[in-house]
Amino acid sequence: MRVLIVSLYFWPEGFRINEICNSLQEKGIAFEVLTGKPNYPRGDVFPGYRAWGCQKEVHHGYGINRVPLFARGRGGWRLALNYFSFVISGLLFAPWMLRNKKFDVIFIYAPSPVLQAIPAIFLGWLKKCPVVLWVQDLWPESLSATGHVHNHAVLKLVERMVRFIYRHSDLLLVPSRAFEKPIRALVTDTPIKYYPNSVDDTFAVPSTGDTPPIDGLGEGFSVMFAGNIGAAQAVSVIVEAASLLKEYPHIHFVILGDGSAREWMMKEVQLRGLTNVHLPGRFPVETMPGFMQKASALLVTLADRPIFAATVPNKIQAYMAAGRPIIACLNGEGARLVVEAKAGLATPAEDPRALAEAVLQLYMQSSDERASMGDNGRRYYQEHFDHGRLIDQLIEHLHGVAQTKKVSR
Repeated sequence: MRVLIVSLYFWPEGFRINEICNSLQEKGIAFEVLTGKPNYPRGDVFPGYRAWGCQKEVHHGYGINRVPLFARGRGGWRLALNYFSFVISGLLFAPWMLRNKKFDVIFIYAPSPVLQAIPAIFLGWLKKCPVVLWVQDLWPESLSATGHVHNHAVLKLVERMVRFIYRHSDLLLVPSRAFEKPIRALVTDTPIKYYPNSVDDTFAVPSTGDTPPIDGLGEGFSVMFAGNIGAAQAVSVIVEAASLLKEYPHIHFVILGDGSAREWMMKEVQLRGLTNVHLPGRFPVETMPGFMQKASALLVTLADRPIFAATVPNKIQAYMAAGRPIIACLNGEGARLVVEAKAGLATPAEDPRALAEAVLQLYMQSSDERASMGDNGRRYYQEHFDHGRLIDQLIEHLHGVAQTKKVSR
């Protein structure tokens, strides 16, 4: 089986697809990657790359084909250019870059934008091979929920494009069971299967390496948030909860990562004189297990929107694997998983008082009680989200679709 993996985001950007490719390589699966020029999250093309021109490279023994695109930069119009430039470049240049190459199946890793599937579907038609789409975000709902698009006509146009994408895929994989209903409303015939996210095995292994020192982490009671700091994460709830807890000098909020709302958080922390909030920035993904295992508790937040109630942030799997108690300040599926696993506490999305009370509750508990929550989470991760088991499932999905397509010819 020979696979073409299509993803707007790829190494050296830090996304789940990187670990998946490394594991597929270890399993002996032959594949190539079609992607753009790395520029996430800061919005500037990484050193050693240029926005224009096609580029080929070899990484860990597999080929990477990079098409030109506009870097995401800052602001909504630049982000839109970034999204559409990948679609257009993929349609124009990918067939030439992949000429004379045969594939048994195309696999699309599709966090926003799902529009990146369009060139993959075109390649599937050219190469006469099936297309498997792993839907990470619901469109057009995510556009309106994050505030990028409010125009009803534009949202309806995007909905038609998404309907086209779903109908021309041979299999849809969803990381949350709650995704199936809204997707099924757009497509009736395409098979949909539950396929959750996971994390690299290093998150589940006790860290022995040294991590850089960070203010607030490893001292007192540290509540750590890791990942994108943006509108979807509603990080204002963290600032408000920290304000409510500023009289507790041993409680620290550590916000690792970058994103569109980080600068706002830094200004707000300064204006409020909050000494219990620390924003050290973004660190390499390989340092995350060590940082997480140093924290007293791990925090995940999402905005109070219906679409996010259907979403399971990938950091929940990472937090469970790290074996630390979780505070889930969100609604729906993500909160349900944390409660079901007995891995921590769940509070309503965007409720700072409830978040502050949950932090205090964990703070007042004994270390044994918190350790028990962490153990529960790690056990739940191993039973439901084990990386190796899910890689085997993905190979089965790809092989099954490829075989079905061959039989139907």
